[in-house]
Amino acid sequence: MTQMDTKSDVKGARGDEQITTDPRSPAQQMGAGNMTLTFAPWIVAAVLLAILPFIFTNNSSITIMNQMWITVIFALAYNMLLGQGGMLSFGHAVYAGVGGFACMHIMNASDFFSVLPLPVLPVFGGLFGMGLAIIVGSFSTRSAGTVFAMISLGVGELIAACSVIIVAFFGGEEGISGDRTYAQPFFGVEFLQQIEVYYLISAWVLISAALMYLWSRTPVGRMANAVRDNPERAEFLGYSARWVRFYSFVASGFFAGVAGGLFAINYEILTEENLNTASSGVILLVTFLGGVGFFFGPIIGAIAFTLLQTVLSLQTDLWAFYAGTLFVATVMFFPGGLAGLLMMHVPVFRLGNARSLIVPYFKTLLPALIGILGLAALVEMVFHVRHAAPGDDEMTLFWTTFDSHAVLPWVIAIGVTLIALGITRATAPGLREAWNEATTPGARA
Repeated sequence: MTQMDTKSDVKGARGDEQITTDPRSPAQQMGAGNMTLTFAPWIVAAVLLAILPFIFTNNSSITIMNQMWITVIFALAYNMLLGQGGMLSFGHAVYAGVGGFACMHIMNASDFFSVLPLPVLPVFGGLFGMGLAIIVGSFSTRSAGTVFAMISLGVGELIAACSVIIVAFFGGEEGISGDRTYAQPFFGVEFLQQIEVYYLISAWVLISAALMYLWSRTPVGRMANAVRDNPERAEFLGYSARWVRFYSFVASGFFAGVAGGLFAINYEILTEENLNTASSGVILLVTFLGGVGFFFGPIIGAIAFTLLQTVLSLQTDLWAFYAGTLFVATVMFFPGGLAGLLMMHVPVFRLGNARSLIVPYFKTLLPALIGILGLAALVEMVFHVRHAAPGDDEMTLFWTTFDSHAVLPWVIAIGVTLIALGITRATAPGLREAWNEATTPGARA
C-alpha cells in the first residue's frame, strides 16, 4: 500500500463486510452519540451539585442537602441488594452504622486522625461495613427470600442490642461524638463550615454512584439480575447463585459503610438510632418509593423522602403519616415507584404523543391534587381538635388561620374534597382513553 487511509478494511464472516474507523461513518457517529448519552447525566449531575449551594444559600438548606446525598448513597447501596440481587434486608442499617462508628473512633484517635485527610475517612467506613458484610454474608447469602430476610432482621436486632452492651465501641445510649476539624487539612480546607462538608459529600456521591453503576455493568452485577429472576437457571448455566449474592452483599456493605462515614463527618455523632430496625425500615421505604427496578430510582426516593422528613416535618407533626400513606399507595398502585412513573412516559415521547396528554392530565390530576390536599386538611383539623390544648381553637392551614371548632371550615373542607374527587372520578375514563391512544403506535394518525 502506498497511501494511508482512515478506513481499515477487515473481512467479516461473509467475506465482504468492512469495519471502518472513519469518524464520518454512521457507525462511528452512533458510537460517539452513545458515549455522549452515557456521560451527559453525570456531567449534568456534577454541575447541579456544584451550583445548588448558590441557589440555596442558608445553612439549614445545605444541611438538608447533605442529609439528602448521604441517603442517596445508602439507598443506592441497598438497591444493590433488593433491586439487583432480589435480597430483601430488614437490617441493612447496621453496615452503615458500624462504618460510621468506626469513623468516629478514627476521629477520636488523634495521633492517627491528625495526619489523615478527611476526604479519605469514608473509605475506612466502607471497609468496616464491608468486613461486617463478609462475616454476615458468609452464612446469610446461602439462600434468598424469606430466609435471608429473617436472618437480616435477626442480625440487625442483635447488633442494635449490642450497642447498649458493648459500650467501648458503640458508646451506650449516648453514642459517640467526634470532631472532624482535627483531621489533616485537605489543600488548605479544614472543613469548618457546612459548605465545605457539602462539597466533600457531593464528591463522594458522584464517586459512589459511578462505582455502583459500573458494578451493575460488570458480569457479577448482571448475573445478580439473573440470580434474582431465576436462580435455578443461573446454576444450570454454571454460576453459583450463592457467590453472586455474596459478592453483591459485600459490595453493598462497603457503600453502606461509606454512607455511614459521611454521616459521621456531617453530624459528628452516632447513636443507637443509626443501627436499629427503624433506620433499616426507612431505607427500605426510600428505595421502594423511588423504584427498585431502576438505577436512578433510589436517588429520586432519597430526595423525596428527605424533603418529606425535613421540610414537611417543619409544617406538621403528621409527616410520618403522610410518608407512610405515600409508601402504601406507591406499593399498591405504582409498584415501579416514582422512577417507574417517569419511565412509563418514555414510549409516549418516542411516539411524539406527549402533547396529547397535557389536557387530560390537567383535567384529572389537578382535581385529584386538590382532593388530596382536602383530605390532608381534614386529617390536620381532626388532629388539632383532638390534641390541641384547652382553649386553643385557632389553627393555621395553607396560610389561612381559622377556628377549628367552627362548622364553616369543616363544611368547606368536606365540600372541596368531595367535589374535587368527584371531578377526578368523572374525568378518569377520558384520561385512560387518552393514555391508550398515546401509547399505541399509529393510533393518532
